[in-house]
Amino acid sequence: MAVTLEAGDQAPDFALEDQDGKVHRLSDYQGQIVVLYFYPKDKTPGCTTQACSLRDNDAELREAGAVVLGVSTDGAASHQAFREEFSLPFPLLVDKDAEVATRYGAWGEKTLYGKTMIGMTRATFVIGPDGRLLKVWKRAKAAEHGEAVLKALRDIEAAAAK
Repeated sequence: MAVTLEAGDQAPDFALEDQDGKVHRLSDYQGQIVVLYFYPKDKTPGCTTQACSLRDNDAELREAGAVVLGVSTDGAASHQAFREEFSLPFPLLVDKDAEVATRYGAWGEKTLYGKTMIGMTRATFVIGPDGRLLKVWKRAKAAEHGEAVLKALRDIEAAAAK
């Protein structure tokens, strides 16, 4: 049975190591907005476009109070090289067995070049300071994803101010 998380749901907690071996837990970010994005593979065209879009909007995302965390099944060495090559300012977390991706519904059937397979989908979750999901992209578009996340954060902030 596939997991389907929606805005308003409690975000599943996790504990994953980043590219440097530091453990990140969702609970460590309580009181902050977390942009948790899942992506298929380091240094592939779409994943690089998506990561660079988030990188290019990082200052504005931080100004909006958000912390960005990327997640894939690639190992720490791959993540480290990816971060260095593209100057990514946010941690990339290792979900080796796709356990966290599965809990978030970001692991499952997808179609790539006309072929159906099981793997990581390009899903993004904006998690509020209280641990509840504020926005969910089940199939995020790689290009302009940083701008889309920033717009969603601004919309959320505007709605909260009313």
